[in-house]
Amino acid sequence: MTALYDFSARTLDGAETGLDQFRGRVLLIVNTASKCGFTPQYTGLEALQRQYAERGFSVLGFPCDQFGHQEPGDAAEIASFCATTYDVSFPMFAKVKVNGAEAHPLWTWLKGQKPGFLIGAIKWNFTKFLVSRAGEVIERFPPTTTPAALSPKVEAALAAA
Repeated sequence: MTALYDFSARTLDGAETGLDQFRGRVLLIVNTASKCGFTPQYTGLEALQRQYAERGFSVLGFPCDQFGHQEPGDAAEIASFCATTYDVSFPMFAKVKVNGAEAHPLWTWLKGQKPGFLIGAIKWNFTKFLVSRAGEVIERFPPTTTPAALSPKVEAALAAA
């Protein structure tokens, strides 16, 4: 059976990273974009990262350009944008596809774990998956759910360990 820790992904700097390095951490996995109406959520995501990192939490950002061409930049541009505009300290991965035949296997797995309402596809940027320390998907959140609204869910996931 496939588990979260079986996957790897390339970081923005090009390093292939096994997700097993996040074993034992509560994760919030998010597809991001720098030219989206939801882009200001980077502020809230970073706030969650800073508030809970020492307790075993991490946000993992996956830029995606499948929705309205809202992530047009290359890896260097995305990294610069995240650092200079939002002071992002959480891991950011290389641009991925989250839907379709070329979807990154992690995103295919996430959608299989929590298909969402009506259809399994990711509907837009800033869809979020909360993952337990054991690597199990706890819940899926739509782009309209703000990071601040997730704080009680993150607290509960951290306490459950």
